[in-house]
Amino acid sequence: MSGVLSEKKRSNEPHSLHASFSSFLSAQESRLLLMKAEKKRVGIKAQIRAERERGRRVATALFLAIILASAALSAYFGYTILNPSTPLNSIEPTLQFKPENPNPKLKAAIVDQLSLTIPNQAFVETATNTLEQAGYTVDYYPGERGTVEFYRNLPTHGYKIIIFRVHSTTGGYPPVAFFTRELYSRSKYVSEQLSDKLYSVAYSYSVAQAYFGILPSFVESSMNGKFQNTIIIMMGCEGIKDTKMAEAFIKKGAKVYIGWNGSVSASHTDQTTTCLLQHLVTEGQTISQTVENTAREVGPDEAYNSILKYYPLASGNYAIQG
Repeated sequence: MSGVLSEKKRSNEPHSLHASFSSFLSAQESRLLLMKAEKKRVGIKAQIRAERERGRRVATALFLAIILASAALSAYFGYTILNPSTPLNSIEPTLQFKPENPNPKLKAAIVDQLSLTIPNQAFVETATNTLEQAGYTVDYYPGERGTVEFYRNLPTHGYKIIIFRVHSTTGGYPPVAFFTRELYSRSKYVSEQLSDKLYSVAYSYSVAQAYFGILPSFVESSMNGKFQNTIIIMMGCEGIKDTKMAEAFIKKGAKVYIGWNGSVSASHTDQTTTCLLQHLVTEGQTISQTVENTAREVGPDEAYNSILKYYPLASGNYAIQG
C-alpha cells in the first residue's frame, strides 16, 4: 500500500508544477494588466489636470483683460467728466465789425460780460468805431457768450487788442477772478477747481447765485494757444490790485495788461476806456503816455478813488505801429 501510495504521489508531481506555473503566469499577467490600468488612470488624471490648468490660465487671462479694459474705460470716462472739452473756436462773436479795407493781422475783441447787468450800447458803439477806423476788425461778445470754454480758447483767435468789460473781484482769497456767465457747479471742471484755476464768484454776499470765475492759473495753464503780443484792457474792479493776473497774461504771450488798482463804477470805466482807446489806437501814443494822459483827463473814480495802472513797467515805451 505504501508502494502504491508513493507511485501516485510521483505520478501527480508534474501536474502540480504545471498548475503552479500557470498560476504564476496568471498572477504576472494580472499585475501587468493592473500596472497598465494604473498607468492609464495616471495618464488620464494628468491630462485632466493639464486641461484644468490650461482652463484656469485662460480664465485668469480673460479676467485680467476684463479688469484692464474696465480700468481703461473708467479712466477715460473719469477724465472726460473731470475735464470736459469742446472744439476750438466753438464760441463765435455775436457781431463783427470790419473796416473798408480790413487787415487780417489787425483784430480786436470786446468781451462785454457787463451787458448782462449794466449794458451800455453807447460805449460799445464808440469803442467799436474807434477800433474800426484804425483798421481793426472787431468781434463783439456779449455776456451770454462768456463761458469757461470761451475763455479757454480766447488766445487762438489772434487778437491784438482785447477789452474785458467784465465783473471781477478779489473776494479775499483769489488774486483776481474774471466773472463768466456760467453758473457754478461743484461737479463741473472738478480738476480745475481743485487746482485753483476756477473759483466760485458772486456779485455780492447777499446774492446766493454763484458763477465760475477765471483765476490767473487758468489763464496761464488752461487757455489754449498763445496771445500774440496782445494789449489787454481790463475794465473791471481790482483788475490790477496785485500783479498775479497781469503776470499770467504776460506769460501767456500778452504785451501789456492795463487795469484798475481798486473798485470802479461802470460809468467811470466806460468813460475812461473810451478816452484810453483814442490815445492808444487813434493817436498812437505809448502805453505810459496813454495811461498818464487818460488819468489826467478823466481822473480817478470819484466813488472809489481807484486809478489805472499797467504791467509790466517795461512795456511803457510800447506803441501800436500804424
